[in-house]
Amino acid sequence: MNISEVGKRAGLPPKTIRFYEDIGLIKPKREANGYRVFSQTDLHRLAFLRRARALGFSVAECRQLLELYQNETRASADVKALAQGHLARIDAQLDELAQMRRTLADLIQSCAGDNRPDCPILRDLSR
Repeated sequence: MNISEVGKRAGLPPKTIRFYEDIGLIKPKREANGYRVFSQTDLHRLAFLRRARALGFSVAECRQLLELYQNETRASADVKALAQGHLARIDAQLDELAQMRRTLADLIQSCAGDNRPDCPILRDLSR
């Protein structure tokens, strides 16, 4: 498969595939003319990466997940620990977003939104 075909099948743009190759997450073979030739294994790895990235795993975490996936002697506890760490970071982000939302909602509520220049939102932002 060429990069366009593997990209369509994996659901990734060629630019992302080239990036993954540049950082060593995939290693497609090259023809004599230098064109990339992707195997079914490459397609599977790209689909794996697409799904992991869609779940918010970082590139470094994706690298770890791929290594664990390929290691048949892995402990599922290692995979679970990685996923739990990621989930904890998501929960922390959700807490931060909830706090941001509460603060912004309070500021909006306190603003009269009329023709006067006084604005609690701008006052708070300037602190």
